[in-house]
Amino acid sequence: MDARPLLFPINCQLPSNETKRKKKLPLSSIGDCYLSLSLKSDSMARTSTKRSDKNKVGVFFLATLLLWSVSVLFEIAFNKRKVLLFIVAGACFFQIANWVIRLLVSRDPLFVNTSVSLLHSTITSVSVVFIVVNQWLRNGLNGMFEHSELVGSAWLWAYPALCFSCGYFAYDQWDMLQYRLYSGLIPGILVHHLLLLVCFTLALYRNVTINYLILTLICELHSIFLHVRKVRRMAGIRDSKSRIVRVEWVLNWITFFLARIASHLLITIKLIRDASKFEKGIELPLALFGMVGMNLLNISLGIDLFNAFKREKNPQQTSYHRRE
Repeated sequence: MDARPLLFPINCQLPSNETKRKKKLPLSSIGDCYLSLSLKSDSMARTSTKRSDKNKVGVFFLATLLLWSVSVLFEIAFNKRKVLLFIVAGACFFQIANWVIRLLVSRDPLFVNTSVSLLHSTITSVSVVFIVVNQWLRNGLNGMFEHSELVGSAWLWAYPALCFSCGYFAYDQWDMLQYRLYSGLIPGILVHHLLLLVCFTLALYRNVTINYLILTLICELHSIFLHVRKVRRMAGIRDSKSRIVRVEWVLNWITFFLARIASHLLITIKLIRDASKFEKGIELPLALFGMVGMNLLNISLGIDLFNAFKREKNPQQTSYHRRE
């Protein structure tokens, strides 16, 4: 295909010699036309580069998701780990929820994805609170958070709950890749999901640190309000002075510091203090690597949350700076 016609779009045609003689068009207009064409060409090149980078990112994370899926299916089929079917059940459950919301509520990919994420956060939060409280009522706090209990045991319903949540992260990774609901050369949300899938799955294969990982999921209490905020804004409720928005932000910040920051820091400190109690193997390095990654992502999330809070508090000032 000849690419030359693209150099002269309809809305920027160069004047003919006859037009120049009749209208005495200045030569500067020809220069302006070439400048406009150059700027458009640069813009198209940047857009093409961004799309290419996004495609490469998508291919990498899709490949890791496929490898993970093959690994899980291998464990179920050949190593007879039928309990891991809860992972498949989780992925199927949230995919069905996706289809139902898409059919009955909205076809907007971001709205559907956020709604399913809100469903997962709610189910997981209720499950984690139930598991912890049930264990507390059955055996008391004595020894509940001892190293041997957190690493070598699994509280009642903890293993299936972790599998089910693992299935959600696999579904969500696929949904975001399918509809390209991510941005940047290193998308934080895709890295977060990959990190969780690796840590959760290895723990489930080896049946270790199950209770530790259940405690990390307390952060889903905060995720509820993150997703509520996104759904609320997509529904057009953006008045920062309204009571519902104010209450939402209060709960958002409280759960961010207690359920996310404090809980993950305490787990990290507990791992470091009990480092000598771990046997030689992959458990301690993997646990520390996972928690360091989670804490760094929490810091990044906190910065984004603070910026969003400022934008909602001063919408007019934000729009003014954007116009400038």
